[in-house]
Amino acid sequence: MDELYKERIAYQPTLPHCLQDLDIVSFVDGKEGLSHNEEVKETLPHLFGLPKVHLEKASGSKRALTVGVVLSGGQAAGGHNVITGLFDALQKIDPSSKLIGFLGGPSGIIEGKYQELTAELLSGYRNTGGFDVIGSGRTKIESDEQLASSLAVIKKLSLDGLVVIGGDDSNTNAAILGEYLVSNSCETTVVGVPKTIDGDLKTEDVEISFGFDTATKIYAEMIGNIGKDALSAKKYFHFVKLMGRSASHIALECALKTQPNYTFISEEIAEHKTGLQAVVSDLADCVEKRSKEGKNYGIVLIPEGLIEFIPEMKELISVLNDVLGKEGNVDALPSEVKKTFDLLPEGIQKQLLLDRDPHGNVQVSHIETEKLLIELVKNELKTRIFQGKFSPVQHFFGYEGRSGYPSLFDATYCYALGHVAALLVREKKNGYMASLQGLRGPVDEWKVTGVPIPSLFTFEMRKGKRKAVIKKALVDLNGLPFKKFIEHREQWEKEDAYLCPGPIQFYGPPNISMVIPKTL
Repeated sequence: MDELYKERIAYQPTLPHCLQDLDIVSFVDGKEGLSHNEEVKETLPHLFGLPKVHLEKASGSKRALTVGVVLSGGQAAGGHNVITGLFDALQKIDPSSKLIGFLGGPSGIIEGKYQELTAELLSGYRNTGGFDVIGSGRTKIESDEQLASSLAVIKKLSLDGLVVIGGDDSNTNAAILGEYLVSNSCETTVVGVPKTIDGDLKTEDVEISFGFDTATKIYAEMIGNIGKDALSAKKYFHFVKLMGRSASHIALECALKTQPNYTFISEEIAEHKTGLQAVVSDLADCVEKRSKEGKNYGIVLIPEGLIEFIPEMKELISVLNDVLGKEGNVDALPSEVKKTFDLLPEGIQKQLLLDRDPHGNVQVSHIETEKLLIELVKNELKTRIFQGKFSPVQHFFGYEGRSGYPSLFDATYCYALGHVAALLVREKKNGYMASLQGLRGPVDEWKVTGVPIPSLFTFEMRKGKRKAVIKKALVDLNGLPFKKFIEHREQWEKEDAYLCPGPIQFYGPPNISMVIPKTL
């Protein structure tokens, strides 16, 4: 057993003052109204219109609870602390309470695969990364058969509550399951917990999803190390692709933490309708300007989903999904779309044509965007009188950030979220998401709320049908973090302003680090 592991499992996260005695607090309906999309009423008639709830001083009930918990979707540091926080809270409510872990994600609910989570079992997982205590999965509980099977398992276990730890899709399914249980006269309470390293499950009432703080600190450490290498070797241009399929929160946060030479923000590309040629030309300008200063090196950050935000590429992918599904022949592409396709390197063309998902669509997340940009910049520089050297190196930082030891913030935040989830179950708040506010302040002053999941819903086209989903939060181009970024990026492009944050430190206050570093 290594020393860090022993130190981490012994660490006891602090709790907000309002969660330190669960016997004297209870949820009450908030006075402020929440807007709900009227279309949601048809999908979730029993959960539609629920108010936000707040934790206040009041006598809380003491009764033994049997609660199920499931980890859904990709890993995020802190998941184990949600579970240990949930377990500890249930024991405080009544020592006879039981926590049942469903194995392998939502499929464990459908198939009835589970185990009881005991104090002894959980003792080795406190403040550790990963989801390995019970495993995770991406199965969605949405078909009539899946819902019926889940109901049967829930009834068999006589669950008072089910806590779903997941992202936007997982919490959408949590609300759908909660509605199904109500409509079938089942009193089990379904509660969601916000999880995703991408940071795109965020609203005014849900300040941040857990895992984002840890992931960006891990990525920032690696980018900072690359910065030191670039300054030492002075001969490589590093193209770093980062997680973030739908939003660029990770890229923006890492840029503010490390100050690279060039960072793409997908939302900005979409807002300005920046074309592929303009994207490549601007990046080539950066390489050329630095080369004229004798700097044939640099760092470029690329969000994973960038390619879908470039207008021509978005159209190409859309048309490929349609045409190849029907014709199976790239020659059937419209002329303008074919022109974009022909501009791409052969390797990327093959990825677009051959790498398909089960529905026959392009696997966008598998496209090597960093390689695409490298090849196109090389071609662009050949058309110029470029006297410097361009030696690119490509990286993809993905899974590395998902399962590390949680930062003190994520360890503390998740432990508190577990307590909030337990209280929502005790108070029978079906269809709610656990939430904490005031996260930039001292932990002792964090406020507890329950947010009705249906209030987060919008409608999108999925597989040709309008479907209720939680809307992903994109980077706010009018927000302070982005404004600070654009204020400094021209300076970072020219200079070697790299910051090297180093590894996560497990000491000091567990507050979330400011999105904008103190150096700005």
